[in-house]
Amino acid sequence: MADEPSKARLGRGLAALIGEMDKPVAAGAAEAGESTETKIVTDRVVPIETIRANPNNPRRHFSEEDLEDLSRSIAEHGVIQPILVRSARPSQDPDNIVDYEIIAGERRWRAAQRAGIHSVPILLREVDDRQALELAIIENVQRADLDPVEEALGYRQLMDDHDYRQADLGKVIGKSRSHVANTLRLLNLPASVQAMLSSGTLSSGHARALIPMESPEALAKRIVAEGLSVRQVEQLAAQNTRSSKSTEGESGKSAKDADTMALENRLTDALGLKVSINHKSSGKGRVTIDYKSLDQLDALTGKLASD
Repeated sequence: MADEPSKARLGRGLAALIGEMDKPVAAGAAEAGESTETKIVTDRVVPIETIRANPNNPRRHFSEEDLEDLSRSIAEHGVIQPILVRSARPSQDPDNIVDYEIIAGERRWRAAQRAGIHSVPILLREVDDRQALELAIIENVQRADLDPVEEALGYRQLMDDHDYRQADLGKVIGKSRSHVANTLRLLNLPASVQAMLSSGTLSSGHARALIPMESPEALAKRIVAEGLSVRQVEQLAAQNTRSSKSTEGESGKSAKDADTMALENRLTDALGLKVSINHKSSGKGRVTIDYKSLDQLDALTGKLASD
């Protein structure tokens, strides 16, 4: 488990974390073409070929159009915001000239190369793998640069590699526990549906409504073809689930109506866990919440206790 003192300083954003160690830009930086509004002081300017990308960067996709736009801007104005880096690990290759590994700012680095820029400003910080991943996720989430699947994969990597719980992740990125849980649930979707979500063909709301479905791929295609709203998808999910249930004569239980199923979907979305509602004609009923691990139970307990 990551140390608690480190956790206490997280959740305030990338600028706040870096700002703990830096002062506002001085006059010399402004003369060098830096914006006086930024709170980051450039440590130095280095050759662009001495920097490499971070293989663990949660952001995997870079829009060609966005890169071209940024490249044109950099060609005209230069790289205004420094690239956050750490020292690269020693290489066994004697011809290796890489000195730095990117923590945050790979898009600026890629665009600068396209623009033919030979040197870029950097902000050097010595951090370990866990801190580097935290900072990368924070920057990308704040800029909305990550698609939902990339965001979920970044959270999963912190949980798998650094023993984070969902509550810890919420503190790191400044998001609610339910946001983290719902984002992670997207990884339960088939790869083809995740690809549609990454490309923007499906929204996160559509994708979450598909999670409990038996055949999410078929419905995902229908959403795109017919331009269905999230509400319409919830209703279709309710009808699909109801039709898959045993009839009253087969199971002794009446089929759920569409409104009940839609409510189940909303509660499932809010809690990040599968919720079932069994409502009786007498007005009484039962709400069942399924969890697959003690970590999920702990997250649910914290969520209910805080509400």
